[in-house]
Amino acid sequence: MDLATIPKIELHVHLDCSLSYQVVQQLRPGITEAEYQSQFIAPFPSQNLGEYIHTASHGIELMQDRPGLQAVTMDLFDQLAKDQVIYAEIRFAPLEHIVQGLTPEAVVEAVLDAMTAARNQYGIQAGLILCTLRHYAAKQSMQTAQLVVKYHDKGVCGFDIASDEAHYPVDNHVQAFQLIHDAGIPCTAHAGEARGPDSVWETLQEFQPARLGHGVRAVEDPSLLRYLKEHRIFLEICPTSNVQTQVYPSIDEHPINELYRFGIPLCINTDGRTLSNTTLQQEYQRVEKTFGWSLEDFVQCNIAAIEAAFLNDHEKEELKTLYISLSGSL
Repeated sequence: MDLATIPKIELHVHLDCSLSYQVVQQLRPGITEAEYQSQFIAPFPSQNLGEYIHTASHGIELMQDRPGLQAVTMDLFDQLAKDQVIYAEIRFAPLEHIVQGLTPEAVVEAVLDAMTAARNQYGIQAGLILCTLRHYAAKQSMQTAQLVVKYHDKGVCGFDIASDEAHYPVDNHVQAFQLIHDAGIPCTAHAGEARGPDSVWETLQEFQPARLGHGVRAVEDPSLLRYLKEHRIFLEICPTSNVQTQVYPSIDEHPINELYRFGIPLCINTDGRTLSNTTLQQEYQRVEKTFGWSLEDFVQCNIAAIEAAFLNDHEKEELKTLYISLSGSL
């Protein structure tokens, strides 16, 4: 089975966590590869999710103007193309990129413009998910949600909440998610990563997302597993990231296979390509080697990802037809 050539769908990849050495060299001339590795790749293992997230600050520093934002976006599409990704949903928190004076609108527009150029160059379909962060005030969360509404018909496909769920409650963000629901826009939410099943239950109740970023610790609660399966809550699984942040001690102990065999819809993702020093092909290879997945398993997960994508029904059908056509030739 050639996992390099299988067409892939990626729904959980952070823009500011995926800067290649080449784009960092472009934006910070003179940086050595050793400096890049020590600053942009998170420790393995990281002490916790907080240390992993902190590593992203180096990428964010280079994404404070339009040229930097656009260079990083184009660079990510180059990585996606090498991974045979045909559809991606890319996420980032626009309010992290206003330090040097850009307005939040200018930040979003810079990335959307680059995505349009990248789609034309690489032929990869993609949508943009805007993230609020757990430590944000309610005003910041609402501001991010309003950006989603404003740009929803211009390339923004959904809303997310990210960052450290273990230390911040949901209270500041409930109204922002309500705004998104009232606008009829889909959303996802990070949960069940740094905290256990209680965080997943809380997130489902307060935010009502169609998908969960990670969600892996739902495996600790059989009733929660049944709920996810019954309600078809889709999980965006990032195996290497979960091991790196010590959610699990090794890939062998990761619950992706248990979740998949139980019948919960899910797909495999990189999370932060640079932070975790990984590609989607490498993630597939680890799952294949550890759990003996077949080509059919990977195809099934990718089709499930298309069904869970933040696209309209017509777009999903077109993408599914393309995917089946491409994967059928393997």
